[in-house]
Amino acid sequence: MEAKTVRGLVFTLGMAVLAPAIAAGADFNWKMVVNNSVTVPGDTRKFNSYNQPSVNVNGLVVFRARSSAGQSGGEPAHGIFIRDMVTMSPLTTIFDRTTLVPYPNNLSSVFIEPPAFPRIDLTSNTIASRGSHPPVWTYPLSADTETRAGTTGIYTNPFGTLITGASKLGIVPAFDFFEVPGTFEIPFDVFPGAPSVTDGATLVFKGNYTLAGVSQTGVYYRDLINAPTGGFGPVVRVADSTMTIPGTSAAFGSTAPPSAAGRQMVFLGVDNEDNPTLGGIYRAPLTQDPQLTALVKIGDQVPGEGPGTVFNKLGEGLSFDGRFVAFWGAWGTETKALILQCSAEGNKDRAAYCQQQYPKGFKTAVPVNQGIFVYDTGTGSTSVVAKAPGDLDDFVYWNFSGLVPGTGQSDEDGEPARWRSATFVAVSGLVDGQAMDATFHAVFKATRGKLVHGAYVNPVDGIYLRKGPVPSTIATVAETGMDGTLIDPLAVDPLTGTHLPVTALGVERDGFRGNLLAINVSMANEDAGWAGIYLTTAPNELEPGCATDVTTQFEISSKEPRYNPPTDRFVQTVKITRTANGPLKGPFAFALENLSPNVTLDGASGTTTCIVPVGSPYVVVDGGAAWDTGESVTVTLQFKDPTKAAITYTPAVLAGATR
Repeated sequence: MEAKTVRGLVFTLGMAVLAPAIAAGADFNWKMVVNNSVTVPGDTRKFNSYNQPSVNVNGLVVFRARSSAGQSGGEPAHGIFIRDMVTMSPLTTIFDRTTLVPYPNNLSSVFIEPPAFPRIDLTSNTIASRGSHPPVWTYPLSADTETRAGTTGIYTNPFGTLITGASKLGIVPAFDFFEVPGTFEIPFDVFPGAPSVTDGATLVFKGNYTLAGVSQTGVYYRDLINAPTGGFGPVVRVADSTMTIPGTSAAFGSTAPPSAAGRQMVFLGVDNEDNPTLGGIYRAPLTQDPQLTALVKIGDQVPGEGPGTVFNKLGEGLSFDGRFVAFWGAWGTETKALILQCSAEGNKDRAAYCQQQYPKGFKTAVPVNQGIFVYDTGTGSTSVVAKAPGDLDDFVYWNFSGLVPGTGQSDEDGEPARWRSATFVAVSGLVDGQAMDATFHAVFKATRGKLVHGAYVNPVDGIYLRKGPVPSTIATVAETGMDGTLIDPLAVDPLTGTHLPVTALGVERDGFRGNLLAINVSMANEDAGWAGIYLTTAPNELEPGCATDVTTQFEISSKEPRYNPPTDRFVQTVKITRTANGPLKGPFAFALENLSPNVTLDGASGTTTCIVPVGSPYVVVDGGAAWDTGESVTVTLQFKDPTKAAITYTPAVLAGATR
């Protein structure tokens, strides 16, 4: 048989069986919400950077984005924007760096930036976003002295016009409805994370404050009416550091930004943020002095694990659709070491500060045993979505963010710059169109790859989708390394016409509503880059998509099959070498197209059912998370040939699926 030379993606062939849980390539049709070709409203520059979007069941997408700095330098355009993907209307600005902060504002201050991703109500078009800005209010302290206050707040539009829903102005007597509940003129210091919104006009948020010199934290809500500042209704406490964790004598030492739907809040509250021993995920109705109901606690049994195997860590980022709560959890004492390297991208001062603090990298440990789960408030049960090790390798992501000393620049919560971890999951119980059954779909972000000396080698980051509660196929929504034009046809190198591979992607807790899924994606090679936000419809049933024929990216060499009398089989070895540049994501298979009709491939993994020609036998091979340039795999094939006639076939390398 002749050697066949092909150019293409990277992978390695062998006889190892792929992990059966992952099915790559369920078919998704993407709509562009915004990309680098779009001009920022009210500006001449184009967008070039995006954070994770949020979407409601009506197809309204809200997102944070910015432009480049422009040829003359200066600050980039930066703001919160929305687009109705049902009417496909143009982008609308909620606020940006030219927008006046809404009342209270007697200093004509404009926004500096939104420091967190925006969120949107499940069923209404009300959005909520933090905003940072210079002081907005000046007031007298005495006959001879005045001061300024109000450098951050939460802004929302339940009645169309942007209003101030929460603010640091609680210290100002005229705005005591903004003060920390149960105190006198004690303002919130900051509103960490991303605030949520529910019931059309109710803000739900985390707030930090200082009481007698001691830092405190809590979760709160505020009902708004159609008036400046949303009326005079006060902030209402749900839980804070002055309260004990239900069933214990320990106080809430840490709370996380809540999520809300159907006039209910869910949040993580524990005794100690770094090493929790008490607390868990709680649900509360949005009423005065609400009763907290524990959904999942530190010390609860991990589903699918042996008796006595319990959660010892729970993630802060909860997704909630009114019935289902999606969360990350970990168990056991085994950890794996990571060495995190500072990025040269993003804020230059922050990148330089990171490099100064951690020139050799930041060493940390991540639980080996971790997973994504969904709690059903209707049945009181917890279901497994995915676990590591097993389905995937890691669900925890890291970034260096916060306040850089001496600069006053922070993209987070005013806390000192440091390494922070996060997990990303979103859940919807409405993909099947049924609101009352126990069926849900969960989307999450995860990593596949081999950890060597504190770093993943050729890792693949992906967004995956799984239906529950009965375990089903894990479908790949998108992964790094895939052809970016499958998501955006404009993801092409303008000089060479080369398709740009996906290099980064993101999803957040409000990014999956009804059957609508919104994600942000970046595509790039060494010479060109592209990015945007994209929307798709999630299928109810998750069928793996067709494989991709990547034969042209490999060199395939083989010898003539030789007959082995003891086994009555013909044996052939095939060597497959990746010749194309860069890694190619798996899974991988070697298919024998147009195999001689008198011949059977002994030990075949199956036959193709989607990619043409259908019915071709194949062997599944393990090329790792990604197959890199120059890597080779040798496959041994055995054939049954009763006629002892010539054995012929066309070799094909398949990636992404085996169909």
